[in-house]
Amino acid sequence: MSIQIGRGKTARRAYGFDEIALVPGRSTLDPALADTRFTIGGIELEIPILASAMDGVVDVAMAAHLSKLGALGVLNLEGIQTRYADPNPILDKIAAVGKDEFVGLMQELYAAPIQPELIRQRITEIKAQGGKTAVSLTPAGAAKYGAVVAEAGADLCLIQATVVSTAHLSPEEITPLDLAKFCAEMPMPVALGNCVTYEVALQLMQAGAAAVLVGIGPGAACTSRGVLGVGVPQATAVADCAAARDEYQQQTGRYVPIIADGGIVTGGDICKCIACGADAVMIGSPIARAAEAPGRGYHWGMATPSPVLPRGTRINVGTTGTIAQIMTGPAKLDDGTHNLLGALKTSMGTLGAKNLKEMQQVEVVIAPSLLTEGKVYQKAQQLGMGK
Repeated sequence: MSIQIGRGKTARRAYGFDEIALVPGRSTLDPALADTRFTIGGIELEIPILASAMDGVVDVAMAAHLSKLGALGVLNLEGIQTRYADPNPILDKIAAVGKDEFVGLMQELYAAPIQPELIRQRITEIKAQGGKTAVSLTPAGAAKYGAVVAEAGADLCLIQATVVSTAHLSPEEITPLDLAKFCAEMPMPVALGNCVTYEVALQLMQAGAAAVLVGIGPGAACTSRGVLGVGVPQATAVADCAAARDEYQQQTGRYVPIIADGGIVTGGDICKCIACGADAVMIGSPIARAAEAPGRGYHWGMATPSPVLPRGTRINVGTTGTIAQIMTGPAKLDDGTHNLLGALKTSMGTLGAKNLKEMQQVEVVIAPSLLTEGKVYQKAQQLGMGK
């Protein structure tokens, strides 16, 4: 239903995760029976969570840790890890600088050239530690370094930008990346993103995407929505792109997973993502809070160090526990940010969903009071949902 903004403009109402709630059905099941397995590009995960390709979230060690837990870490191949042989002093600088000096320092640090030999080295290091190697490049980076990634033998390649489409218009002197050709020629599966609409999600699937990432601007450290005014609230964006997935499967018989990327902090957010149609989620700030995370308690987005228009900031997320506690428990906190897998399994049990496909079919209601109703004491004492 369209809403009239003014005489010359109408709009469709869109919803974020804080505005919806999940409705229990007629049956329940023991959480131990909930099957959370998810497959992307032939990689089966016990936990349907990908760690964002951000320098404060994933390094070689974190990628290996997540693989052992049953999740997947995605390494940013255009960040600190591939610009500096020893990234630790650089990460120390980023953590130590003040708020006013942050943007300038980031632009300076990220101006160092990407070293192709470090791309090979990082992929090799993750493999040596027994981890699955998922890596991320921008479209421009994919055109430059795709052959290096292919040669190094990564398991999965993600092409990510604020907005990715198959119909990109470039100046005459620049040849845009042909996404369909890239997907066809790479020896490993290629996931594409980000997008927020049915039409673009369908186009990315038709181009050969092994998965489609959904989300523009909802990330904890992202300011794209404020800087550019662009984005669609995640509940609506995920539902629209999931509809494209289902339509594409009907047309071709090929199933392309939808990965909700951004705006996901708690176990409840993950549950709502899947209920809206996502097959998995990509999260950054919750993992940046792990003791093993490379960000030293800080988190920043991929577009933050842009030399022209930074769209992101550095946020202090702190360190709240180990990556095992955050992913699988036992939880030390009462705010839904620990034991994310346990939260998903318990929610699925409460809703009677035996697997992720059934979780995608649960009833959703509009509930703007969901997070505040009856929570006056938690809010006053800054406990649980009142933090």
